[in-house]
Amino acid sequence: MMKYAFGKSQAVLTVWVLMKISLILLVFPVFHYWAHNRWHFTYKRIVDYIFLTLYIIYLVGLMSFPVSVIIKDEIPPASAVIIMCEQVRLVMKTHAFVRENVPRAKNYKPHQDGEKEDNTPCPDFGKFLYFLFVPTLVYRDNYPRTPCIRWRFVAMNFLQVLACLFYVYYIFERFCVPAFQRFGHERVTPREFLLAVFGCMMPGTLLLFISFFAVLHLWMNAFAEMMRFGDRMFYKDWWNSTSFANYYRTWNVVVHDWLYTYVYKDMHQVMGIKSMAPMFTVFLLSAVIHEYIVTFSFKFFYPVLFVQFGGFGVIFVFLTNKRKAQSWNIFMWLALFVGTGLLMCLYSMEWYARRNCPPVLDSFFDYMIPRSWMCSAFTLK
Repeated sequence: MMKYAFGKSQAVLTVWVLMKISLILLVFPVFHYWAHNRWHFTYKRIVDYIFLTLYIIYLVGLMSFPVSVIIKDEIPPASAVIIMCEQVRLVMKTHAFVRENVPRAKNYKPHQDGEKEDNTPCPDFGKFLYFLFVPTLVYRDNYPRTPCIRWRFVAMNFLQVLACLFYVYYIFERFCVPAFQRFGHERVTPREFLLAVFGCMMPGTLLLFISFFAVLHLWMNAFAEMMRFGDRMFYKDWWNSTSFANYYRTWNVVVHDWLYTYVYKDMHQVMGIKSMAPMFTVFLLSAVIHEYIVTFSFKFFYPVLFVQFGGFGVIFVFLTNKRKAQSWNIFMWLALFVGTGLLMCLYSMEWYARRNCPPVLDSFFDYMIPRSWMCSAFTLK
């Protein structure tokens, strides 16, 4: 399973290198040229729109190329997750760099006496390159730095990441494969379906814990240590949350800071949009991106995560907002147990249905319509 899931690693490395090179050879040089030379043009607004168009074209290409490689080369799921997550991360970093420095370039006034380091229309290349690797999504010219690198700490974190991967392998081999590998060959009754959901709650929650620990704690701390990055606030005590609003703010501080800085604040302050529209936009964008990663990693569209995140997640935010009693913390954990159980159960059923059941629709819609619904063995009666 491990060999299959992480297969075609050469293609993964190639896509990653090409995405990085595109940022280094395209994004920074073009932005640097625009920032330093826009004042030389007579029609600055036209030039700005030209470079904005080039920026949008680049983002479309950055979003399209990895997806095309995943589909064309049939990249297995774990390798596809790596490509998709790295693609989304680089898109967010690109937007953060451009969004932070566009006002700086537009407000820049050339001086005859020379330029100071903090009075330039564009940061130097070293700051841009550092930002590409540092574990944050909000661009700043300078970050707090630690005095040295503890290589033993880095090695131990990467060893624990490897151990987490093998633990994930054990969970799938012990709980997922035996329960669902026969799906499509045997009929599923409502009782068996309900038992499968409850049976997936514990392994699904374990996967939630392991993903959090491996990515947000081990992986990010390892890279922060290697980059001497001093701000290690990657998460807060989300496990003590009594409301889903606080859970979403503290689960992944890195992504939350990007959404708050470049989506919520821009809509609220720059665009002047008030009321609840910025908050709904943040939830919708986050739900779409999560489903986007899952869809192209598994190569089928089954929007269970989107419905949970963008549907029930929003409802629970309003339901538990400003709740302080510890009993609401129990409610949050129960909702997480049920949600992860449903995710693991339904996605596992769809995965094996696409291996055990013949396609019903010989067209693009076969990827859009869940095959587990149309498989003859899946009859809830």
